[in-house]
Amino acid sequence: MSPVHSTTSRPPTKKTFWLAMLFVLIAIIGLLYVKWWPYYHKAFSAASKHSIGSSILGMEQDGPSWHSALQYAKAYFKSVWKAAVLGILLGSLVQVLLPVQWLYQKLGKAGFKSTLIGGVSSLPGMMCTCCAAPIASGLRKRNVSIGAALAFWLGNPLLNPATLIFMAFVLSWKFTLMRIVFGLVVTFGVSYFANRFAGKTEVNGSIANIPDETGEQAPFLTRWLKSLGTMIISVVPAYLIAVLLLGAFQSNMFPVWVSGGIAAIIVFAIVGTLFVIPTAAEIPIIQSFLMLGIGTGPAAALLVTLPAISLPSVLIVGRAFPKKVLAFVIGSVVVAGFVSGLIGAWIL
Repeated sequence: MSPVHSTTSRPPTKKTFWLAMLFVLIAIIGLLYVKWWPYYHKAFSAASKHSIGSSILGMEQDGPSWHSALQYAKAYFKSVWKAAVLGILLGSLVQVLLPVQWLYQKLGKAGFKSTLIGGVSSLPGMMCTCCAAPIASGLRKRNVSIGAALAFWLGNPLLNPATLIFMAFVLSWKFTLMRIVFGLVVTFGVSYFANRFAGKTEVNGSIANIPDETGEQAPFLTRWLKSLGTMIISVVPAYLIAVLLLGAFQSNMFPVWVSGGIAAIIVFAIVGTLFVIPTAAEIPIIQSFLMLGIGTGPAAALLVTLPAISLPSVLIVGRAFPKKVLAFVIGSVVVAGFVSGLIGAWIL
């Protein structure tokens, strides 16, 4: 267990302030180009066409294949590569630009305040779970609390304002309201209880031994390149393999012949938790499943589980959170999807 940092307040140096401002500037420019501007135009398209495109899933029920893996990976990475690059970039810059003492004071406590700040700060990101995962890992390496880092990770996909707008235009206000309610519960409730569940767990020594920023004597470029290299090595291989694996088995994971019922809700809650999609892709997926006659129960289960987490994103953050915390989050998302499915079968 790494030593707990002193919470003594120290005035930031000019260098620390300008480095933090550089991070904010890079984040704003990156999000404006990758997320905010494209989504602004996409909202008008969703309002006029009541659609944001076709489902990314292949509906052919021909079993797992290398062709399916490559086709899905191609479609997926074509959609997310810019955001994935931005996520890795910001995840590495978090570790060298933001002041560690300030982060620890604001987001290092196990209380609900840190979790709330982490969740609220996720709203401008609008990233999918895999693209937000490197940033959440970077925050943990700066000794941000488990609850705050989880809330940031989960809030990005679940409370994405653009996705909620698209959903209201394409699906219905009932779907949108359910997403908001369950998004709030998972982002803030599950994250807070995961924080409490973890107890006094700190970032383990295998991840980072975080010094005060005054002790970071290495040049900025050296520290950033080391952080970026570590991030790429730890993220990219597992990410690629997991996306290919899920793409290969997509036709088996989503049994389109299932129309509804408790069993179908359970299956779709589990599958949705494991599967990986780009931002807002759950909307056309749900739309296509409803057109195929799949019940509103399984569709409502996917409403929560598809965006929340995925196997690749769990692998990306695997070293940043204790295994028992990740198991708790995975189980909680499945349960939230199941409950959402039950409610969806009743009111949608």
